[in-house]
Amino acid sequence: MPLPILLLAWFPPSLIPAAARVPRYKVTQAVPAAKRVALPEVRGDDDRPLVVIDAGHGGVDPGAVGPDGLREKELTLRIAREIRDGLLAGGRVRVALTRDDDRFLVLRERYGVARRLKANLFISVHCDAAAASTATGASAYTLSEVASDKEAARLAARENKGDVIAGMNLGQARGDVSSILIDLAQRETMNLSASFARLLGREATPLMPVKANFHRMASLMVLKAPDMPSVLFETGYISNPVDAAFLASDDGRDRVARSVRRAVEAYFARRMAAR
Repeated sequence: MPLPILLLAWFPPSLIPAAARVPRYKVTQAVPAAKRVALPEVRGDDDRPLVVIDAGHGGVDPGAVGPDGLREKELTLRIAREIRDGLLAGGRVRVALTRDDDRFLVLRERYGVARRLKANLFISVHCDAAAASTATGASAYTLSEVASDKEAARLAARENKGDVIAGMNLGQARGDVSSILIDLAQRETMNLSASFARLLGREATPLMPVKANFHRMASLMVLKAPDMPSVLFETGYISNPVDAAFLASDDGRDRVARSVRRAVEAYFARRMAAR
């Protein structure tokens, strides 16, 4: 007995009646409004410059995980708190943490909080990781030159020529003028960021393992504030048992905090002398 043959006919959309082409229903879902992140507590004397310390990762984002199960988000928070306490003990700056618990923040929220606080310096704390467990040493990243141009254009469009540079109203400026002003501000910010990164390398070298090429540049979103010197500090390799043990120890975190404190104090001393 022969099997029945099923014929499939294809009709071009132009031959299908309009009524048949119209969807019979549609589903809509309101998108909840984004909640603005609450500003963290600022500690220290009001007349001091403000340093914002960002503990990388957090919440649903554990970051890198070491061979013994140590998670980057936990280690960065411990280091960030140690840095905060060391800076406050010096008494020369005010300090705030982007997070002081296990919470997730998107990258723009991290530097956005610091910008809203009008921070004078932003330090994002991380732990590096590599497939080779022998990779070792701390490093510091600042924003690359190429990324600056693209971010300046994007920021000018997003902010609609508003107050995107501290104290400078771009509301009456043409689009091309505001982009140029933002770019110039960001280039100056990049120079200041590089200056701090070099100081951090100088102070960290005698206290902790560091890479020979300590200061690096990359297009990292968390560094893209145009008006705030920013550095991402990779404090060591969580994938390296020796580095991980150093960062997990009280002495190791104290050495990291001393490195940052000395660099921060030298940085602002230079800034004051240059005025």
